[in-house]
Amino acid sequence: MVMNFLRNNKIAAGILTFLRVYLGWKWLTGGWGKITGEPFSAAGYLNNAAANPVVSHGEVVYPNYVSFLEKFAIPNAEIFSHMVAWGELLVGLGLILGVLTTYAAFFGVVMNFSFMFAGTISTNPWMILIAFFILAAGYNAGRFGGDRWVMPYLKGLVFKNNKLSSKSVAA
Repeated sequence: MVMNFLRNNKIAAGILTFLRVYLGWKWLTGGWGKITGEPFSAAGYLNNAAANPVVSHGEVVYPNYVSFLEKFAIPNAEIFSHMVAWGELLVGLGLILGVLTTYAAFFGVVMNFSFMFAGTISTNPWMILIAFFILAAGYNAGRFGGDRWVMPYLKGLVFKNNKLSSKSVAA
């Protein structure tokens, strides 16, 4: 019943539009500041997250994440800096415009969990909670946005190619 409401109801689409624009604005402003302000570097944040991991009862809570930081993210900090800045901006644009909404929400959740694994809490849990409603709603979250036109176009491209390939297999 709740999923049907989230996925099909126009009132839910209106509420989700408000939520995704709010969430998109949070992401957009964070990314915009990193892209247009002083040169952004995630190196200090990554080094601090690896040097001061989340600990509970004397044990590192996310050892795999710390290993990922040490072996991959820190050596590639310059690439990660660009990925964070542009990722935040693009997630924000996708959510505000309602274009590829569920993909934007998904990648926002991925970034939020990365911040939380590093021990940064801030507004991340709230952002994840809002994003889960957007993800659960699927297409309906972008109903009053660009997904109204973009998703049918993309589905037409995908299914057009699938029909062609299935005809060639049948022949």
